Amino acid sequence: MDKFTKLTGIAAPMPLINVDTDMIIPKQFLKTIKRSGLGVNLFDEMRYDGDGKEIPDFVLNKPAYRNAEILVAGDNFGCGSSREHAPWALLDFGIRCVIAPSFADIFFNNCFKNGILPIVLPQEEVDKLMDDAERGANATITVDLENQTISGPDGGTISFEVDAFRKHCLLNGLDDIGLTMEKSASIKAFETKAAQDRPWV
Repeated sequence: MDKFTKLTGIAAPMPLINVDTDMIIPKQFLKTIKRSGLGVNLFDEMRYDGDGKEIPDFVLNKPAYRNAEILVAGDNFGCGSSREHAPWALLDFGIRCVIAPSFADIFFNNCFKNGILPIVLPQEEVDKLMDDAERGANATITVDLENQTISGPDGGTISFEVDAFRKHCLLNGLDDIGLTMEKSASIKAFETKAAQDRPWV
């Protein structure tokens, strides 16, 4: 998993509430177990019409937001079914941070496990960032995980809270496997001793 330390990128505004995981990545794209290749189908039913052509008015189809790395979203983002493909699709598109007033619990947890930083802020602060994001190509926002701050294009700074353990994992690029591998020396020592104590196993 890639480390998340400081991210400076374009923020795309998506002021919709209750964006569920089927909207993020529709069910017909869940056949794969690969984490790559899903970005093209992110928000598929909002990005494309029935003929597969881009809908120009959708935010991520607009030239200013095609390379967005931050999403400023509405309340209860990521609700619905517990598909891990949702953060996979966001990450494959290039989104590394989602900012919203609230998230569905399972989606929130899945983001951390896949290298995406979900940030919960009060509605009034999300509104300020949403306003910044509406500026298009000038909507550059910096998210500093180490210092837990968000800096807008005008230089204003907002602080955010994040669980210390999850922060450690993101800063060091540690998913569940990475966390286990940190203990590889202890695991090897245990297995060696177990083999000596119980050679018949």
